[in-house]
Amino acid sequence: QVQLVESGGALVQPGGSLRLSCAASGFTLDGNAIGWFRQGPGKEREAVSCIRSTGGSTFYADSVKGRFTISRDDAKNTVYLQMNSLKPDDTAVYYCAAGRTGPWYIPRFGYEYDYWGQGTQVTVSS
Repeated sequence: QVQLVESGGALVQPGGSLRLSCAASGFTLDGNAIGWFRQGPGKEREAVSCIRSTGGSTFYADSVKGRFTISRDDAKNTVYLQMNSLKPDDTAVYYCAAGRTGPWYIPRFGYEYDYWGQGTQVTVSS
């Protein structure tokens, strides 16, 4: 059974940090582009950060540049999103997604991904 399972979401104060993990089972992340998306209350889903299947090149939404870092450990079949200097506007359900795309392409839209996790809640509040 193909699954992506996110973890690491929590309630954190503004300025704090969290590391989200996304573990894959039933398939290998190697060869897949990975994306982290989020949907805040009353907002549309948006791409936060994405990394191409061959690693290296990444995409970050302007709102998180310099604060978030995406990484992948294909040996552990896991992807991470390190989030620093969190703000109340970062409050959302965070989803990871995986999809097979070209080796040099960074997919940024939800429809480009094949597999999705169930999401993990991140709440930034004092």
